[in-house]
Amino acid sequence: MQQVDIAIIGGGLVGASLAAALAPTIQAHGLKVAVIEAAPLPSALNSDAYQPSFDARASAIARGSRQHFETLGLWDALSREAEPIGRIHVSERGRMGVTRLDAGELHVDALGYVIPNAWLGQVLHQRLATLPLTWHCPAKVENIAVTAQGHRLSLSDGSQLEAGLTVLADGGRSGLKERLGIASREAAYDQVALIANVAVSRPHQGVAYERFTDDGPIALLPLAGQRMALIWIHELGREQSRLALSDGDFLAELQRAFGERAGRFRQVGTRHAYPLTLVTANEPVRPGLAVLGNAAHALHPVAGQGFNLALRGVMDLVAALESGLARQAAPGSMEILADFERRRAADRHNVIRFSDGLIRLFGIDHPLLSHARAAGLVATNLIGPLRRTLARRAMGTER
Repeated sequence: MQQVDIAIIGGGLVGASLAAALAPTIQAHGLKVAVIEAAPLPSALNSDAYQPSFDARASAIARGSRQHFETLGLWDALSREAEPIGRIHVSERGRMGVTRLDAGELHVDALGYVIPNAWLGQVLHQRLATLPLTWHCPAKVENIAVTAQGHRLSLSDGSQLEAGLTVLADGGRSGLKERLGIASREAAYDQVALIANVAVSRPHQGVAYERFTDDGPIALLPLAGQRMALIWIHELGREQSRLALSDGDFLAELQRAFGERAGRFRQVGTRHAYPLTLVTANEPVRPGLAVLGNAAHALHPVAGQGFNLALRGVMDLVAALESGLARQAAPGSMEILADFERRRAADRHNVIRFSDGLIRLFGIDHPLLSHARAAGLVATNLIGPLRRTLARRAMGTER
């Protein structure tokens, strides 16, 4: 039986970010931290071996998240593959209203960045390789039981762990949350996100597009070169016909739906689709347990806030741990976890309300509401304080 202070279940972007953020706390307090990851780690973590792929999925990193990565000493490495978002263009097809958010208006170099997930993972795991962590990889948690000291974890590699604090950062896919009796509120959107990378005919100049169309919302995020990451929302079932199209026919339908604001679409990479449901865990904390990332809250992707919200959760958990440990509180004590939840509650509520409200507002097909939305986009574009507030929310610097 191995005794650890913190067991992180999930070594993906959220779990790895937490492990990296814990580095000063591990050093200051001599914490024993274990990371359990079901998927094998990449065989090559040498940055020189990294080869960007046209099909690589990417994440939108808000400016506030850049600041967190700077605190962790990771931004210099991450910035090598980060494409800045200088402007965000929000519009509705067939309506005159447009809102433009510009980094220059707020005197910053970028509102956010788009980074390939593979590069994010590689930089994080390079850092973790330098930390005194215990890795169980590949390994799954086969059984989890509540104990007086926290939780006992039985792993598929034969290990037994006693953890004072267990962190669920597995994306909610393992079923551990349900086995622990943690219920979630779920609201299906009856929508599917179709994602792919596309090549465009002219430089994107760092512009990200949020375009609401009769064929569903379309987001385009700038990538290196004349490439953009596409997120196209479909009604459930309608995505199948577009997944089956040839590349040429798919690009033609995308062009018709989006228009030519970004130029002509020239090439499309591998297309993927996944159903969308708003998920919020009813108990993000309980004694000896914290839930992070998609296991705690799965959001609609159009607003691009999911990973940024999760990263703020990571940083707030570390801050609560540091504060509690300074008072000699145990890592899994409710004193620490209640402090963590107090730090998270308002931010989580506001982001969920904003992203969910946005997609539902533009999903209602009514002539009067369409005119009201157009007027709202015009007003937001014209009223400086409102426009700047929306930009700061997009940057993740205003909660």
